[in-house]
Amino acid sequence: MTPATSNASDALPADLLAILTELRHTVHAAPELSGHEHRTHDTIRDFVARFNPTRLHEHLGTTGLAAEFDSGKPGPTIVVRAELDALPIQEVIDPAYKSTKPGVMHACGHDGHTTMVAGLAAVFSENPPERGRVVLLFQPAEETGAGAKQVLADERWGSLEPGENGAAIALHNLPGHPMGQIILTDGVFSCASRGMSVAFEGVTSHAAHPDDGISPAEAIAELVQRLPKLPAECLPDSFGLVSITHIQAGEDDVFGVTPSMGRFNATLRTETDEDLEALTKAAVEIAGEVAAAHSLEHAITWHEHFEAAVCDAPTVERIRSVASAMGLDIADRDEPFRWSEDFGLFTKGRRGVLFGLGSGEDQPQLHNPDYDFPDELIAIGTPLFERVVREMLAD
Repeated sequence: MTPATSNASDALPADLLAILTELRHTVHAAPELSGHEHRTHDTIRDFVARFNPTRLHEHLGTTGLAAEFDSGKPGPTIVVRAELDALPIQEVIDPAYKSTKPGVMHACGHDGHTTMVAGLAAVFSENPPERGRVVLLFQPAEETGAGAKQVLADERWGSLEPGENGAAIALHNLPGHPMGQIILTDGVFSCASRGMSVAFEGVTSHAAHPDDGISPAEAIAELVQRLPKLPAECLPDSFGLVSITHIQAGEDDVFGVTPSMGRFNATLRTETDEDLEALTKAAVEIAGEVAAAHSLEHAITWHEHFEAAVCDAPTVERIRSVASAMGLDIADRDEPFRWSEDFGLFTKGRRGVLFGLGSGEDQPQLHNPDYDFPDELIAIGTPLFERVVREMLAD
């Protein structure tokens, strides 16, 4: 693939970088949990509106936002996506812009991702796309897997859809990788996953006579032993993982009564959506077998379903070409990351890429209470996005 000539300078003006850094700090100081990003929505709306987008779509998929920069000339639509939500974690570091909400912080870098994409509003306002259209998408509720679904279900998404000739792109900062390194994966970038919750119902009894009741404790213990071994049984040639996340039986501070109610939570994880369906089916069968064997009623509910994020080869090569021309270090990964990202819904049946941006080998890991997005990444992410978008529009 031959890169098109870019209008991007590959460097942000110092005054714009200062404005964006301030924006990142503002968002970081006022974090909001998934589905509650009202103030964040308004902050980004007010910032982007300063740069006169062609159209601004507020409250997209509940608390999301999309800004269009349309050339008015035929061409593809390129969607650049960022996330708005924070996490229920208490921040333990003390920057000047520390979270003002106890127990809530931007521990995943969504404040930085949002800032880099917001910076494109200034860039494309000053130097509009020559053809086609750029859509800056600020998505809610990525952490729960609900946000992408909500955006796609919004009736306005049909007018924003990148379509057959367009594409969606996004990045995620990655601690543990060199600062500014671009991490690319052909095919699946991040795994599919699904939360499984099994509720059991039996009969209480006096603790002196447990045989007179039906306790879920043994059933839960059996699932703890069997489910983690399930991927090796049903997916012997593929990656699969079952992680136990919660166990409960009976009530706290009760010693004279055997429990009648119990709950078992686990996360199922695979490289592909097809493997996740196979693992899900097998897990449902085992839960039913265990419940029947212990004479328990049971119910299964599903939570936080993430599709695998699949990257198409031409768009991966485009990002590789641009990153190389910008002098950035590039690392190719031959297997998906185990974590999940609901950007996979935007690449399902469409062109698109989710790629990594190294945020430092000594940086605290994502979701740690001492994590803080490095501001220096803003000067890399926004110009990289700009140049990739301009070259894709020029194809």
